[in-house]
Formats: sequence, C-alpha cells, structure tokens
Amino acid sequence: MVSGPVLILILILSIGFIILATAKLKIHPFIVLITACFLVALAAGMPLKKIGTTISEGFGSILGNIGIVIVLGTIIGTILEKSGAAIKLADMVLKITGKKKPGLGLSLIGYIVSIPVFCDSAYVILSSLKRSIIHKTGKSAVTLSVALATGLYASHTLVPPTPGPLAAAGNLGMTKQLGLVILFGLGISLITMYAGNVWASYSGKKHQSAEDTEKPKLDYTEIEKHYGKLPSGFKTLAPIFIPIILIALGSISDLPGKPLGEDSAYRITAFLGYPMNALFIGFLFSLLLLPKFTRETLSEWIGGGIKSAGPIIIITGAGAAFGNVLQATQIGENLGQTLSDYHLGIFLPFIIAAALKTAQGSSTVALVTASALVAPLLPGLGLESSLGRTLAVMAVGAGAMTVSHANDSFFWVVNQFSKMDVATSYKTFTIATLVQGLLTLAVIYVLFLFLPI
Repeated sequence: MVSGPVLILILILSIGFIILATAKLKIHPFIVLITACFLVALAAGMPLKKIGTTISEGFGSILGNIGIVIVLGTIIGTILEKSGAAIKLADMVLKITGKKKPGLGLSLIGYIVSIPVFCDSAYVILSSLKRSIIHKTGKSAVTLSVALATGLYASHTLVPPTPGPLAAAGNLGMTKQLGLVILFGLGISLITMYAGNVWASYSGKKHQSAEDTEKPKLDYTEIEKHYGKLPSGFKTLAPIFIPIILIALGSISDLPGKPLGEDSAYRITAFLGYPMNALFIGFLFSLLLLPKFTRETLSEWIGGGIKSAGPIIIITGAGAAFGNVLQATQIGENLGQTLSDYHLGIFLPFIIAAALKTAQGSSTVALVTASALVAPLLPGLGLESSLGRTLAVMAVGAGAMTVSHANDSFFWVVNQFSKMDVATSYKTFTIATLVQGLLTLAVIYVLFLFLPI
C-alpha cells in the first residue's frame, strides 16, 4: 500500500472522477462506480488477486443486507400506488401537517422512524408516501425528498438504539448511562432534523428532479373517483408501519441488558424485527389492498415493483463496492490516526469521524472506529466526565453524518428513489448532510461551553 498523503489524494481524485463522469459525461453510475473501484484499488497498490474479491464482497454484502428489502419495499410501494392507498396515506399525513408544510411532516416522520430503523430501509419503506404527497400537494419533489432523507439521517447517527451510536456509547464508556446519551441525542437531533428541513426547502427552490416533471394522468379529484372508495386506514398503514414497529421491537430486544429477556420473546422479536422478515410481513399485509387476486395484481403489479427495484439495487451495490475498496485501502484509518495527534478538544471526535465517514462511506463504521480512537484521549480532551463522554458521543455522531456522497449506499438509495441526477443529489442531499453535521457540531460546542463538564 502507498503512503497516507497519497491515499488521501487518491480519495480526492476518485470522488472528482465520479462527479465528472456521472454529472458531466452522463455515464451510468453503475459503470462509473465499478470503474472507480478498479482505479482506486490499482492506484493504492492493492494486491491484484484481492481487487476482484474486495469489489465483489462490498457489492454482495450490502445486497445481502438490503437487496431483498429494496425489492419488497418497491413492491409494497407499487401496490400502495395502484390500489389508491397512497392517496389515502397522503390525506392522513396532510390532515396532521397541513398542505403548507408537508416537508416538515416528512422530516418528523423520518426523525422518528430512523431511531430504530436503518436509513436505507426506512427511505425505501416511506418513498411511496413521499411520492403521493408530491402529487397531492404539488410541492417540490426535491424539497420533500431531501426533507425525508435528512429527517432519517438526523437521528440515525445520534440516537441509540441505532447500532452506530449505541456502539459509540459503549466504546466511550456510557453503556450504563445510555439513557443520558439517548436524552441528549433526541434533543440535539431535533435541531439537526430542522436544519435539514430548512436546507430542503431552500434547495427545492433551486433544483428539480424527474419527479417534479412527472404529472399524474388525472386531477386528483378524478383519481379518487376512479378508485372509488379508498382503502381503510388500517389497510393503508399496515404495510408501512407494521414493519417499522417490528424492526423497532427487534432493536429494543438487542439493547444492553436484554429488556425482553433471552428466551422465546427475544427469539420471536429478533426474528420478526430482522428488516427482510419485517418487510416480507409488510408485503403480506399489502396483499389486503389488492382489489382482486388476478393475473394483473399478482403478476403485473408485483412484477412492476420488481422491475423498478433492479436499477436501484445494482447502483446501491456498486456504491457499497466502492466504499469497501476505500475501507480496504485504509484511507480512513490513516486519516483518523493522523488527526488523533492534534489536540482539538470537542472538535477532535467530530473531525476524526467526519474524515472516516467522508473517506469510506459508512456512518456506522465511522462511529465505531472514531469512538475507539477517541476513547483513550478523553482525559486529555477534558471529556472524562459523564457529560463530557456524552458530548463526545454526540460529536462523533455529528462527524459520522458529514458527508454522504458516492461511497455511501444511502446516497444512492436517496438518489434513485428520488429520481435525481447525480449532480443534483450532490447539490441538495450531500450539502444537506454537511449543513446538518456542522450545525450539530455548533450546538455541541455551545453545550460544551456552558455545561459543567
């Protein structure tokens, strides 16, 4: 492997190549990402026999975790749309938020859902709701897409029992005081969520996606007449929120101390709460929405969902492969070790986590690695107390959301399910994660100044 500074240069050049090839040359993202994998691996001096397996493992690992979830999620979304349930769902949300602030409603939904559920799965599950609200309100698709994505992202890196912040709390000695971490995470991530929502509103005025140009074939009053009586609230909500509830219970069952025990209750909730299992149960509930069990509904509707999932899956897999190559080249570790030599107080955990996140793509890896690097440095940083350790967890979480780009599978999920081109995704969602991370750090710094650390 080559030296640390050269690895950082390789990282910068590879990101520039991806942006140029996808945004300017309009080459398909899958080809660009796979090409970037080979270029980075060769430039970094990775052994030739490891290059193919590293790419394949990265591609396969993410699809093993989320591939079937994407397929089931798109099928559920297709059934919701074709049955009229998406219209019903949009009506229910808009009754709560009002038609003037649907973006804030989606941000709040994302903020709540992502506490127990990974961003990728949650965005897939909620994308049909987002699409329906876009058509129902006529609001900017970019605004609503980024609002949902940043709402999910806010709590994902800051609030246990999401695995990343949970592991960071453990590494920084806060396992027995997890409630304190959750309390701070909930409060700080609300500000983070709102920052994402504000940026979503701003970026929606500047940019458009394909969803903005897709017009419904009929006026929505006519569409409601076309469907006749819309599905009941339970049939509409069940395919989306039953999987979310099951995944949440699965996360709770895995908390330290095993609150549900380790016997049958734990085994059942662990099984039902596994995302693929939960989404399959959601799919079964979505069958209640079918007007009839016919060739059209069982083959064409479901087949349409599977067809829509294909491009999303391969691009998400390619993004994960790129991230895996970057991890294998140890770019993140080099950045982290270099930065740990500097005494930067509460800023150090953020900078290390942000460097790791930007370098290799995974927020969870950034949270775990950065917290492990920072843990022995806490006394020297003046963060040895419980409040200090809690703020260190928050700072690591803020860094782990800064920034989401081409090596992050969530970036590609948002990109594909929002029908944005890559350049627009960078200008809207990637910048949103930068804004969220920096504002979160500012909040943490203010707390550091005024709390009795």
